[in-house]
Amino acid sequence: MEKYIGKSVYKGTAIGPVNVLKKSESLIKRVHVENVDEELKRLDKAKEKTLQQLARLYDKALKEVGKVNAEIFEVHQIMLEDEDYQDAIHNMICNENVNAEYAVSITGDNFADMFANMDDDYMRARSADVKDISNRLVSNLSGEEQPDWENTEPSIIVADDLTPSETVQMDKNKILAFVLVHGSANSHTAILARMMNIPALIGVPIELESLPNGVNAIVDGQNGIFYLNPDENQIAQAKEAQQKEQEQKKLLANYKGRESVTKSGRKINLYANIGNVSDVAYVLENDAEGIGLFRSEFLYLGRDELPDETEQFNAYRQVLQMMADKKVVIRTLDIGADKKADYLGLGKEDNPALGYRAIRICLEQPDIFKTQLRALLRAAKYGNLSIMYPMIISVEEVVSIKKIVAEVAEELENENIPYEIPEQGIMIETPAAVMLSEELAELVDFFSIGTNDLTQYTLAIDRQNNRLDRFYNPHHEAVLRMIEMTVQGAHKHGKWVGICGELGADTTLTERFIKMGIDELSVSPSMVLGVRSRICEME
Repeated sequence: MEKYIGKSVYKGTAIGPVNVLKKSESLIKRVHVENVDEELKRLDKAKEKTLQQLARLYDKALKEVGKVNAEIFEVHQIMLEDEDYQDAIHNMICNENVNAEYAVSITGDNFADMFANMDDDYMRARSADVKDISNRLVSNLSGEEQPDWENTEPSIIVADDLTPSETVQMDKNKILAFVLVHGSANSHTAILARMMNIPALIGVPIELESLPNGVNAIVDGQNGIFYLNPDENQIAQAKEAQQKEQEQKKLLANYKGRESVTKSGRKINLYANIGNVSDVAYVLENDAEGIGLFRSEFLYLGRDELPDETEQFNAYRQVLQMMADKKVVIRTLDIGADKKADYLGLGKEDNPALGYRAIRICLEQPDIFKTQLRALLRAAKYGNLSIMYPMIISVEEVVSIKKIVAEVAEELENENIPYEIPEQGIMIETPAAVMLSEELAELVDFFSIGTNDLTQYTLAIDRQNNRLDRFYNPHHEAVLRMIEMTVQGAHKHGKWVGICGELGADTTLTERFIKMGIDELSVSPSMVLGVRSRICEME
C-alpha cells in the first residue's frame, strides 16, 4: 500500500483502477540515424496507422455528430498525405540523417507557422490541423498510446495536469475521479470536476512514469488522500464512506421539488452552471430552477475550427427546449487564459489572465461574435433565454456590444429569419466593473458576479498558480465588499443580480449573500440541493 497526500477540490470517495494519462515530451530530441531506409519505413508504418485512426474517427463522428462535423477527419487524412508535407519530412530524414520524430515535428511547426501567417481566415485555421496531425504522427512513431475512451473501463484518471479541452473530450461515464500532480483548486479543470460531481485531488506528489495502468486505488476526497494498492481494511472503509455519501444524497433529495425560500419567505432563484448540452441532465437530476451559466466556450474547445452558426443554434435551442420555460443564461465566448483554442491563433502571452480573452476577442473579431449572436437571437424564440457578456471593464464596451447586437438583429430581419432580442446582462469580474456598477446597471438587464475572477483581480493573485493557493482567499473582506457594492449598484436601477462563481456554493456565506440582497445563486448541479437546504434553514 502507498499513501499520497494532496489537496481536495471536490469531496467524495472513489474506488477503482487507475488510468494514467502521460503526455509526450514537449521537446522532440534530434537523433542521428545511420540507416535512412529503415527510418523511412518507420515513418510509412506510422503514417498508415495514423490514417487508420483518422478513418475510424471519421466513422465514429459520422454516426454521432453527422457528416458536416465528421468532415474534419477527412481533411486531416488529406493533409497527412499532402505531397509537400511528406516531401519535406522525407528530405529532412534523407539529407540530415535525423530521426523521423524530429523531422515530423520540425516540418509540422514550419507548415503550421506558414498557415498561421496567411491572410485568409480559413487557411489560418489549418495551422491547428497541421499541428494535430503532426502530433498524432509523432505519437505513433514513439509508440505512445492514444486514450481509447470507447473501450476504457470506469477508472481513476491520474495525470500531471489536464487542460479544459482535454477534460471536455473525455467520456464522463468512464471517470471515477481525477488525481493530478499539479493543477490549481481554482482552475477550470477543478470547476469541471465539481460540476461533474467527481472526486478530485490536486498536488499529489506521485511519479507517473513508474505508475502502471490498472493498479487498484482509492481517492479519499474528504481528507485529500490517494491510496495505491489499498488493503482490504482500507477498501472496506472506503465503501463505508461511499455508503454515507449516498445516505447524505438521499437526505438532500428531500429538497427536490421545493422552492428555495427562507423561513421568513425570501425567495432566491437557485440555478446551475453547465458546460455543454449533455450537462442539462445533471441540472434536471438535481432539480435546479434554471441555468445561471452556460459556458458556451466549451462548444469551441477540443476541436480544430470554429463552430458554425447552425451548430451553435442547435445546441442553444436544444438546451432551451429541454429546460422548458426555465431561465437559461448563456455566456458568450469566454476563451483565453487557461482555455486555449489553437485554431484562433491567439499566441502566447506572458500574463494571459490579463490578456486577450473573452469580450476583448469578440469586439476585436466581430465576425466570430456575430456568428454566435445570430445563433443566440434565433434560439431565443425557443425558450427563456438571457445573454451574458464576460470580462466587462467599461461603459464603452457595453455600448459597442449593444450596437453589434442591433446590427445582427437587422441582418436577421432583412433575411426574414425569426429571432428575438432576449434579456442581456454582464458578468461582474473586475474591480473596474464593480466601481462602475451604477452606470453599467443603466445599460443592462442584470448582473452576474463571477467570483473566481473577481477574487483573482481584486487580490492580484493568479488563480492558475498553485503556489499561491494559500494566499487566494475568496472570503477576503475586500471581495465581499465588492460583491455588496455590486448588489447596491444593480438594485439602485431595479436590476437583479446573481453570483455564478464557485463562491455561490459556499454555504458558509449563503446567509451573508442573502442579507446583501443577492437575488440568484448559480452553482454546480451537484451543489444545488445542499445550497437549497441551507436557504430553507435560514430565517
